[in-house]
Amino acid sequence: MVRSVDPGRRDAVGPTARSVSAWLSLAAAPTFAVMAGATAIVGEGQIGAICPVGGMSALSGMTPMYLLMSAFHATPWLNLIRDSRKSRRLSDESAAARRSDL
Repeated sequence: MVRSVDPGRRDAVGPTARSVSAWLSLAAAPTFAVMAGATAIVGEGQIGAICPVGGMSALSGMTPMYLLMSAFHATPWLNLIRDSRKSRRLSDESAAARRSDL
């Protein structure tokens, strides 16, 4: 018997899977950034021998592709920064409220 998983249910994915997914989403952007840097430093290797160099756009090649992939996968980092700032602001406000109560 095959159980179908309803994506609308909160318990469809366990907390461990959500945690692993969150950490993996944070790994993508720095990985692509490192790959872009390594490709820019080392070069494109054998692919450069296959593809003609003349007349190519400045946006062609692996380095710009890795930079774009890094930018597209930056959303989890931006959300993490936003959430940490929000929680810091809330904790500062609650600390100020506690001081005013004294």
